[in-house]
Amino acid sequence: MSPTRIFLADDNGALLAELCHELEAEFEILGTATNGQDAVDAALRLDPDVIVLDISMPILNGLQASKLIHERHPRSKVLFLTIHEADEYISAAFSAGASGYVTKRRIPSDLVHGIRELSQGNLFVSPSLKR
Repeated sequence: MSPTRIFLADDNGALLAELCHELEAEFEILGTATNGQDAVDAALRLDPDVIVLDISMPILNGLQASKLIHERHPRSKVLFLTIHEADEYISAAFSAGASGYVTKRRIPSDLVHGIRELSQGNLFVSPSLKR
């Protein structure tokens, strides 16, 4: 079975490098982007299984990027990785086509599990956010 193919987008380059290092043992990292427009372009070009997006990014924010990805390339699953924990952000993410939501403070415990769940066709929300 081939590894899940993922693409990462966050405006924090140091975090992207750290995530690539942490995830490359289990997943195939197709690339990274530091803005939402580049993430959309890469999704259409690279056909990732899962796209990990931040909400707060330049050019297109993650919500705008997710909506475009969902419309143009619905096969790729979007997992938000963000600092935002408020219910309105979670609702907005799923309304924009996301299949998963993980907070950055829960990266160690939730990110890999979330990617696995999305790659199996399931939804995922950090358990700490479920109310």
